[in-house]
Amino acid sequence: MNILETRGLTRQFGRLTAVREVGLSVAAGERHAVIGPNGAGKTTLFHLVTGHLRPSAGTVHFRDTDITGLAPHQIALLGLARSFQITNIFARLSVRENIRLAVQARHRCRGTWWGGRSVIAETADRAATLLEQLKLAPVADASADTLSYGDQRRLEIGLAIAASPTLLLLDEPTAGMSRAEAGEVVEFLRHIPREVTILLIEHDIDVVSRLSDRVTVMHLGTILTQGTPEDVQRDHRVREAYFGGEIDVGDRVSK
Repeated sequence: MNILETRGLTRQFGRLTAVREVGLSVAAGERHAVIGPNGAGKTTLFHLVTGHLRPSAGTVHFRDTDITGLAPHQIALLGLARSFQITNIFARLSVRENIRLAVQARHRCRGTWWGGRSVIAETADRAATLLEQLKLAPVADASADTLSYGDQRRLEIGLAIAASPTLLLLDEPTAGMSRAEAGEVVEFLRHIPREVTILLIEHDIDVVSRLSDRVTVMHLGTILTQGTPEDVQRDHRVREAYFGGEIDVGDRVSK
């Protein structure tokens, strides 16, 4: 069963068509990567799915519900969470407070904001678990703006996961990280239960290969090809358009 489908999705900015008739299907529980060069339309596609942009044509369906044109907060309440390409955290709050607020927001959506001690305890436990999983427990009481860029990116992923989404969209989750930091994030994402579907934009082919079940390659606003990471790496159109020859897992697709 598909948890997300876009049908003929198009977005124009004047004479520029950033996304053109994109039909994307993401199966429930899947880890699906979207790759492509600068200007391919990847982030615009995410904006359309999450309600940050309205499509010029086409529709977006989430769990068989047409969500086209809904506001971002309405889509989030349905179970879709997102991280952004530019880090988006509460910079002046501690790392722990960032995570705790995100967990509390989920309780508020469930109508249990005033649930008393049980909710407070559950919130604290959930926040502590996420901090451990994200390897942020040692800096839990530090101000978020004092973290390294890699740790700030990790924190933002934690904010999205704290909402307990059924579909998680990640826009370049390992951008700016060292190879070791990126590896830790990949391992964390790999251990997220399959009840959570992951759709990500990623430029690191090693990350894509290790994490993704399927890959969609975009080019000039359209889908060039789709398939397993192995299928995509063997596709001559991908090699010609993005890699200039044989693909090595250390190569990167520019954003």
